[in-house]
Amino acid sequence: MNPRQLFGVIGILIYLNAVSSDVDGASGPQEISTGFVAPVAMQLPEYLQAALDPATGTSFTLITKPGLLGNDVACRNYCSHRYSSAQAWNSDQTLLVISNGCGGLCFLDGQTYVPLFRRAQSAECEWHPRDPSMMICVGGQEIFTWAPRTNRKQVLFVSTDGSILQFGPYKGNPSRDGSRIAVRAVRQDGTMVVFAFDLLQRRKFAEIDLAQIEGSNGACSISPLGINIVCIQKGDVEHTFIFSVDGNLRQKWTEHHRPGHGDMTVDADGCEIYVGISKSDPDKFQVIKRRLADGKVTSLMRYGEAQHASLRSLGRPGWVFLSYSGDPGEVSKHPDWAPYAREIIALRTDGSGEVRRIAQTRNAPSDYWSETHASPSPDGSQVIWSSNWGLPGGPVYDFVTRVDWRQYPDRGRKAGTRNCLH
Repeated sequence: MNPRQLFGVIGILIYLNAVSSDVDGASGPQEISTGFVAPVAMQLPEYLQAALDPATGTSFTLITKPGLLGNDVACRNYCSHRYSSAQAWNSDQTLLVISNGCGGLCFLDGQTYVPLFRRAQSAECEWHPRDPSMMICVGGQEIFTWAPRTNRKQVLFVSTDGSILQFGPYKGNPSRDGSRIAVRAVRQDGTMVVFAFDLLQRRKFAEIDLAQIEGSNGACSISPLGINIVCIQKGDVEHTFIFSVDGNLRQKWTEHHRPGHGDMTVDADGCEIYVGISKSDPDKFQVIKRRLADGKVTSLMRYGEAQHASLRSLGRPGWVFLSYSGDPGEVSKHPDWAPYAREIIALRTDGSGEVRRIAQTRNAPSDYWSETHASPSPDGSQVIWSSNWGLPGGPVYDFVTRVDWRQYPDRGRKAGTRNCLH
């Protein structure tokens, strides 16, 4: 038996022992989700060689590292995907984009993670959710589509009044059919506005003056159905404002960060929801979902160290992917907390509390660039995440975990249930 085979056997034995020794004393493949699992040490895997996570039994691969990776792709001390709520893969998962620390946008094979090519791109671009060849980009005075493989650009809109346009910035996504985006603009007189833009009709909706609402704008995004614009305003507290695309104020969430660091989707009732981490009572530091239509809040996971939420698995609705930070030693002392530290989990958004453990990140607290920012592929079969592998200030790598969903079937949507006043 060679060393790699031996390591795999040892990892499986550790995993099975963790399952059998769960705090509830139950057995079976899902019981590992119900209690705290101590960190399991392991060496940094070799680049592009599949490894076994000894804590979860899942396969994962180191896909970036400092230095030249090939095909004009080179990484700095950190080299990672953009953010938890940004889609890293294109819609058919043939391409994977690395946005941070590689001198542009670096594209890898979406399945083998071999570097393919690098493109210089000053605009902010997000994958089209249905067309795998296309990204939607905003930058300068333009809105355009762009095909990374061919480097072909098609301009859809040009600002004629000198306004500088941004996609979000940094936290914007297209609607789930790819037809609409929200664009933040700064006019020549310094006024900041946001407007919806329909890519198919090349139609600009009414501008919404952001000076009318409290705080300074952090970012705006179109909602999943393309009917609302959600804006995060920052100040002493973080407020959320929800406008219709025509500019009517529909919701104002005045509690601080309730929720924040999250993402949007459509739930089983057909309601647009925002899922993230609350920093206000009565659900402070819980993972919650909140309906855009009426602000109704549902707690999904109890008090804990959740840091970021992602709903980018558009083809596997009903699951939110959560990045947990925290000190495992401290979390283990609090049985009433969510039992996750330096971990990635998938959590049902229906309020059932069902969890799928994805990976232990072994990520020591350091700076923004080393935050985990887990984000799933469109079908949820892969999850990309970052880690400094226990060395604060050290290199930040990207990893991809493979996820087998056969034990976690989709539940489907509730027929005839539509309780949302869109």
